Amino acid sequence: MTTRLTPDGLRRIADEFSRSHSPGRVRGLLIAGSGLTLEVPGWEVGEVVAMGDLLPFPIRSLAGHDHTLTVWRRGVDSLLVMNGRFHLYQGYAQEEVVAPVRLAALLGAEVLIATNATGSLDPEVEAGSLVVVSDHLNLQGSNPLAGVWGPELGPQFPDMTEAYDPELRELAHRAAAAAGFTVHEGVYAAVLGPSFETPAEVRMLRQLGGAVVGMSTVPEVIAARHMGMRVLVLSLASNPAAGINQYPLSHEEVLAAGHEAADRLRDLVRRLVAVIFPES
Repeated sequence: MTTRLTPDGLRRIADEFSRSHSPGRVRGLLIAGSGLTLEVPGWEVGEVVAMGDLLPFPIRSLAGHDHTLTVWRRGVDSLLVMNGRFHLYQGYAQEEVVAPVRLAALLGAEVLIATNATGSLDPEVEAGSLVVVSDHLNLQGSNPLAGVWGPELGPQFPDMTEAYDPELRELAHRAAAAAGFTVHEGVYAAVLGPSFETPAEVRMLRQLGGAVVGMSTVPEVIAARHMGMRVLVLSLASNPAAGINQYPLSHEEVLAAGHEAADRLRDLVRRLVAVIFPES
């Protein structure tokens, strides 16, 4: 029988994780999106923990997602890297989708760096482009702060004016320039999925101000900001959204574009980690 996740239950998981893995000073959480892997050079790979062994609900398989949590260490500091993520469209509850983010915050993480694969709503954002997310549209029909989670773990009505940290976004632009490539900046439109958007929906999202569209990330951002974490999101525009060109969309295309742009994304994350988490 599945155990429903509760705030007290998550606190107990955090306490047990600390006892079992001694992560020291947890500096941040990195989340790898579809078909993406993240490495943090200069840090040593520690334990790789299966999400199914860590969280009290069934883990559903999904292509391009490993569903493990890696502890990277550097002296007394550590970074947590979530390999793959959970999605509402898989049938997870909101509290399950954001459980790794809340766990990291309870362990002391102050920064969330998340990556994702998206569809481009803007013809100028070509497949394989990287987009620094500046804001979001939550069109998923729910919020991770509903119910007991809001007042239990933070303010009931948290401000989202600067959900995507301006300083971290500026650092991302500088790091990309230093690496020799251009990044775009724009609004992430979050939909439920799992079907891709229709051409009419794409036109609507563009009129609402969206630059890219995806089926994840926003619940994690809301939960992170609710618990005081600074947030940076990097979107890989893996394909044009429906109606931008005449070709049908597929999950395989998303994963393939992720592989093709992986080197640039890894380079950008490596540079950002070095700046955001300098050695003491």
